[in-house]
Amino acid sequence: MVSPELSQFQTSPMAKHSSRSKAASFLSDGFLFVGGATVALLVVWALWSFINPSLSSNPSFSTTVGDPKTIISSESEDCAQGSDDRSDPTFYDDPKLSYSIGQTIKNWDEKRREWLNHHPSFAAGAGDRILVVTGSQPSPCKNPIGDHLLLRFFKNKVDYCRIHGYDIFYNNVLLHPKMHSYWAKLPVVRAAMVAHPEAEWIWWVDSDAAFTDMDFKLPLERYRDHNLVIHGWAHLIYEKKSWTGLNAGVFLIRNCQWSLDFMEVWASMGPQTPNYDKWGQTLRSTFKDKIFPESDDQTGLAYLILKGKGKWADKIYLEGEYYFEGYWSEIVGTLDNITDKYVGIEKGERRLRRRHAEKVSERYSALREPYLKEAGSGSGSWRRPFITHFTGCQPCSGDHNQMYAGESCWDGMQRALNFADNQVLRNYGFVHTDLLDSSSVSPLPFDFPA
Repeated sequence: MVSPELSQFQTSPMAKHSSRSKAASFLSDGFLFVGGATVALLVVWALWSFINPSLSSNPSFSTTVGDPKTIISSESEDCAQGSDDRSDPTFYDDPKLSYSIGQTIKNWDEKRREWLNHHPSFAAGAGDRILVVTGSQPSPCKNPIGDHLLLRFFKNKVDYCRIHGYDIFYNNVLLHPKMHSYWAKLPVVRAAMVAHPEAEWIWWVDSDAAFTDMDFKLPLERYRDHNLVIHGWAHLIYEKKSWTGLNAGVFLIRNCQWSLDFMEVWASMGPQTPNYDKWGQTLRSTFKDKIFPESDDQTGLAYLILKGKGKWADKIYLEGEYYFEGYWSEIVGTLDNITDKYVGIEKGERRLRRRHAEKVSERYSALREPYLKEAGSGSGSWRRPFITHFTGCQPCSGDHNQMYAGESCWDGMQRALNFADNQVLRNYGFVHTDLLDSSSVSPLPFDFPA
């Protein structure tokens, strides 16, 4: 039984069927008409756009109606046009080009400029671009802790390069079989110059040298008129004629024709030449304090500076104003005092102890500079030494100089490496509280060292 309330909304079965059929028919016809008209318009529009694509007002949409193969080809072509890896011939396509010492290269400056023209993305900043080069011997170390120490020295260099955006190349093979020991660096630097035409400077750093001021950057503007920078003192070379008037374990050399020519002359004193023994006699007779007879790279460099005033020496900068590389024995005992001085500065200046990302470390280094004006530089200063060089310690072989105990070498390396590591770890919230404890770190409290 149907209630009176519902019955007033109901109709007879026949009337309901008739009404529904008419409505359905009307809607069906309407949808068919609209759908057909829409499809027809789209077909006409698509055909017209295909015939004349310039009429399309939406370029991103117009590419979707083209042939997919055409789209992929077009994008690939655009990518190739924007790439620096072009097919234009460069000096690398010359079959006579050699990366080796003893094989001269001519017109290197022009070749580099041409290469940079072919690779414009490297042109910006090319005048200041540095490649750090270092390395070690091919075989495992004899010293039981030697390989670990070399790994830590390499980590130190990687940290410094990452902070300042430098590339680094580590080599552990002899690129010339007869140029071993201290002479082995020259073939590596020569090959690096050819392999990296985008770099203006090649910076050799011995495996036993550590960056101990992670903030400091080379004052390249000071060297703009020179092609080789070495740590040394003119009076010791010219007046005292001492083979220790410089140290060849760290040097900065410009990637240019002068440098290629100079390195050929320098290498001509090496063990791969028939004049090696003769050069040993010449160097020892010139520098009276040289105690061993073999020709070595350091004394050879001093000789070229002493005798090559016009051609070579005028383009060589003897850097003695800061620790371009510093003798470890006079440095490691000062590291605790230097740490205290820097902590004292930060206690008085909140900006310097503010946490920050590692990527902006250089900005905070610049903020600290005004507070270091009275620190001095080099020996006797309380500024962080730029590079600490463990010359004579021989961390790989363990055959250290007998003038000091081996323990002083290994402890000194730990102190210097952890001193440098603290500057890095601070950006990660930790620090070595004891410079002789390499395995332990402690978290830094907020606003340290307030």
